[in-house]
Amino acid sequence: MKPSLLLAALLMSLSTAAPNVASADPAAPPDVDQRPHVVKAPHGAERQDEYYWLRDDEREDKAMLAYLQAENAYADKVMAPLKPLEDTLYEEIVGRIKQDDSSVPYRKHGWWYYTRFATGQDYPVYGRRRDAGGIDALSIQKANDGGVFAGEQVLLDVNALAAGKDYYNVGDWEVTRDDKVLAYAEDLNGRRQYTVRFRNLETGELYPDEIKGVSANLVWADDNRTLFYVENDPETLLTVRVKKHVLGTPVADDVLVYEEHDDSFYMGIGKTRDEQFICIGVQSTVSSELRCTPAAAPGEFAVLAPRERDVEYEADHHDGRWVIVTNADGAKNFKVVTAPTGSTSRKDWKDWIAHRDDVFIDGIELFDGFTVIGERSEGLERLRIVRGAPGQAGEEEYVKADEPAYSMGLAANAEPDTALVRYEYTSMTTPGTVYELNVRTGERRLLKRDPVIGYDPDQYVTERLWATARDGTRVPVSLVYRKGFQRDGSAALLQYAYGSYGSSTDPGFNSTVVSLLDRGMVYAIAHIRGGQEMGRAWYDDGKLFNKKNTFTDFIDVTRFLVEHKYAAPDRVAAYGGSAGGLLMGAIANMAPDTYHVILSQVPFVDVVTTMLDPSIPLTTNEYDEWGNPEQKDYYDYMLSYSPYDNLKAQAYPAMFVGTGLWDSQVQYWEPAKYVARLRDLDTSDNTVVFRTNMEAGHGGKSGRFRRYRERAEMYAFMLDQLGVKAEAAR
Repeated sequence: MKPSLLLAALLMSLSTAAPNVASADPAAPPDVDQRPHVVKAPHGAERQDEYYWLRDDEREDKAMLAYLQAENAYADKVMAPLKPLEDTLYEEIVGRIKQDDSSVPYRKHGWWYYTRFATGQDYPVYGRRRDAGGIDALSIQKANDGGVFAGEQVLLDVNALAAGKDYYNVGDWEVTRDDKVLAYAEDLNGRRQYTVRFRNLETGELYPDEIKGVSANLVWADDNRTLFYVENDPETLLTVRVKKHVLGTPVADDVLVYEEHDDSFYMGIGKTRDEQFICIGVQSTVSSELRCTPAAAPGEFAVLAPRERDVEYEADHHDGRWVIVTNADGAKNFKVVTAPTGSTSRKDWKDWIAHRDDVFIDGIELFDGFTVIGERSEGLERLRIVRGAPGQAGEEEYVKADEPAYSMGLAANAEPDTALVRYEYTSMTTPGTVYELNVRTGERRLLKRDPVIGYDPDQYVTERLWATARDGTRVPVSLVYRKGFQRDGSAALLQYAYGSYGSSTDPGFNSTVVSLLDRGMVYAIAHIRGGQEMGRAWYDDGKLFNKKNTFTDFIDVTRFLVEHKYAAPDRVAAYGGSAGGLLMGAIANMAPDTYHVILSQVPFVDVVTTMLDPSIPLTTNEYDEWGNPEQKDYYDYMLSYSPYDNLKAQAYPAMFVGTGLWDSQVQYWEPAKYVARLRDLDTSDNTVVFRTNMEAGHGGKSGRFRRYRERAEMYAFMLDQLGVKAEAAR
């Protein structure tokens, strides 16, 4: 090798060993290397991405890791003066939690199942007790609350399993029909690549069987030995194969049951309501398909109705028939149909609950003698009870709500042979509540309201407003504040939204927000297009070539609240995560003067590059959500709003950006690149903090308390930026 080439190679090796943090001031933000890189599209378009090199699929590149660590060190320095406030917020948030709490038990196959926590422990204990005379949900709750665990069988003590681990999560667990064997799926880094293990519930023995690289979705056949599971692609993490494992046999011999070759579909498995069938469901953004086999003697999985583009359906089986929620035949807001057990095509479907333009059908729950239908109307949830067998006309009634703005949905109803329906209710002032409604008598019984220590709901007020977007669309807004709030245009505001995938953000109770309300802030949820709060059209108007409606709706809600004196124009914060982080990046580019501070967690900000790369998890599944940039019209539209690509020389708000190194949904390099380029272009003196959790994935740190530490740090940053007083009202 020539000396000049040797020197060049040496310099190159040094440049990849550590980032060039060009700052003599250790308190200054990192300034990482730029390295020219061209991202090409199949239609010939090219873009420069000087920070593309920060991507390392193996998470081992020393230069990349050094940059993330430098950003964390800078975050530590910025946040050091705010540590007392962070600690105060953390203590307030954790102080509202009843640490030895437990869930409402539900009955299944002669056992009462529940989850409980012990004081000071981060993780749950999954337990159960045998059903017997005098035992019900309330008596077990009373025993758990009193620390009386006689007769309890511990299924999983997650605290013991997580001991000594930086991250631990149990994604799913299932018990055999004979109640003797437990299968559970564990994740050790937050990447959502699970390992299945098996435990004998009679002896406590852990079986040697171990299945790696699967999703958290398990189903037992009725023979108590055969487990069906979904195998992930090791690179894209797509759910690609369903296999079955027979307990005690080599995993290498597991039989392939079904393989999905269309990488735009997600896949899952489950049992029907009557437990007669095991079903494989595949779902894309615009199409679905279900194939089922008898649980007692699994064989060929027969298709219920072949997939068709723009036809979605979900089916359940009970009382000798299929009951199906579908958008077929132009039922944009979905309808309910029935079909005989042996049906294999849509020609057998018979309409039951008709489609309505003003009511969106969200789902169903089948019981003996009646059906409960989850609906949405005017942006609010409701439950409709229809008496009689599916397919028959029967008396109907709605479950009553207690407030003008609320969230309501079905709770755990594991058994269909009952007149008792459990449902969950919450609002921005009412903690999560589980009710039990007797459909025969109309009696409603309170089973549990989440205890919130020191919280008095009478001290807070919730409102439901309608903001008018720039195109004339009315956008619902839910907000909450502490009593005594003066609508004089001086308050600080935190506005939250998501607005993607048809996922609705309902007005539920958020205990962490209480610390903001007690300091005089207003908290608002903008129910923007891209969700399904107002029906399927609300979703369609916020995706693909309508995606910008999501961003402009959010901005217009903010300006509406400021105009109506709910907030000062210079004291507004915005918060979103994942696809909601895309929203944050878009509004920062489009309306930087509207926001004083932006909080963005695991943000999807490099839209075009990610969607051009089918090797990245989730990309191919989401072409019908964002578009496929291999097609130029989609490329151009996505490029016009992609936050990373639209950063420019202008004054940006203060920002707190968070990510997880092992995130499999929004890869860490998206926010890393975004912050690096933002630091180059931002003309303001506003502070940007970038925090990377080096052990966790998309959901942040594991354990019920660790995530509150992360939230407290982010809130401390926001309160300081908005000039909100550190002391809370008492």
